[in-house]
Amino acid sequence: MAQNKKVKKQDEFSSADMERLELLQKANEKVGKQLTINSGSGSPEEVDELRQLIGKEFENPEEKYKIYYIGIRKLLMGYLPKGKKFKEVRDIIYDEKNIFLNLGNRKSDNKGIRKSDGRMTFQPTMNEILDIIVKWVGDSQNPFNLYREFFELNEKHGYGHEEYDKTSLSIAKAMYKLSEK
Repeated sequence: MAQNKKVKKQDEFSSADMERLELLQKANEKVGKQLTINSGSGSPEEVDELRQLIGKEFENPEEKYKIYYIGIRKLLMGYLPKGKKFKEVRDIIYDEKNIFLNLGNRKSDNKGIRKSDGRMTFQPTMNEILDIIVKWVGDSQNPFNLYREFFELNEKHGYGHEEYDKTSLSIAKAMYKLSEK
């Protein structure tokens, strides 16, 4: 009698339900392995996440420190125009840099607080912006060109830009227009 009930319950499941049940069972079988669907063939495949994690290069705190402080920060402080006259220009450039390093987090999103720290971003992200700065130092050293590079980098990643008052906004727009393309 009990066996008949089990058979009836199994008959009530459609083939699609059975397939889903099998997929769920496979997904829960092994810890550290992910079940995914192959986009080409449509068949389920296992991905060993632990093997992939071990194969990846881990973040190196010492290297990140050097990239940020000895690379990014030192180059910007050394090559951007100095003095009170250029403070707003520097700040606008720093804002674009920080939006990228903070993966799109802007100060204007949270009442002046970014809620993120660019010094702790991913190493490849730091390397990408450092490459731009190094190229800029070797080429033009025109701050407007650097602003354009950062602006377009944020555009490429869909990060947006800082929201400014009318004066700062007009300066940012002028910087973009004055850059050489």
